[in-house]
Amino acid sequence: MSRPNGTIATSGLELLTLGTPNGHKASIILEEIKEAYGKPDYVFQSINIGENIQKEEWFTKYGPNGRIPVLIDHDNNDLGIMEGAAILSYVTRHFDPEHKFSFTKDPELSLCEQWVAWQHGGLGPMQGQANHFYRLAKERIPYPTQRYVGETERLYGVLDAQLKGKEYIVGDKYSIADIANFSWVNVSSFAGVDLEKFPNLHKWWQRISERPAVKKGVAVPSEPGITNGPFQEKLKNDSEFKAKHEELQDILKKAQEQYGYKFSTP
Repeated sequence: MSRPNGTIATSGLELLTLGTPNGHKASIILEEIKEAYGKPDYVFQSINIGENIQKEEWFTKYGPNGRIPVLIDHDNNDLGIMEGAAILSYVTRHFDPEHKFSFTKDPELSLCEQWVAWQHGGLGPMQGQANHFYRLAKERIPYPTQRYVGETERLYGVLDAQLKGKEYIVGDKYSIADIANFSWVNVSSFAGVDLEKFPNLHKWWQRISERPAVKKGVAVPSEPGITNGPFQEKLKNDSEFKAKHEELQDILKKAQEQYGYKFSTP
């Protein structure tokens, strides 16, 4: 695809995104709505954040924070919606008339808002820091490594408890609360978290992963390499990748021992 330098649609929905957990929130809900109702169609552009396309004036016109994803509704005066949680709300409010992925009454309505907010303010930021210090930082620093991986594990424990005896996070149906949290749990391996330590959460993750619209959404704008499925396959088939993974796991273990880390939740 050519380098984006402006919007490409004049009507309908346009998604500016990348294959990250936050990006997947937007593409999954759009694919779920499309499968459920047959509409709306949407176009997307892949935004290479390494090239700082998201900082360019044409992008920040719609997403002032200079981050992906941004959803533009060209049929609503070219309204730009930034932040995955806001996009989940916008799409269901305007395109989910039968509330297949949302709620209309308490307690489910408020609980759904609660768990979307919990992900937006807790799981996402903490796991994002775990991603950075565990895997991406140029300098390996023990304290933040064990701190953020540990906090991510604590939050996984909260979700695991919430899912005990349940198929979905809120009520008895799959909703935007599940989509918001799945997008981050789906990259647990990348953050150094062993999802199998959380049996209820692991089963939930497997269940959501098998949804056709989720598979389509996760492939927007392209098939990712950091989600759990491809990550685990690479561990099996790439000896160099496996060796690097084991090295990072050893660094994490030593950091946890150095600071006396013990898992606890909530």
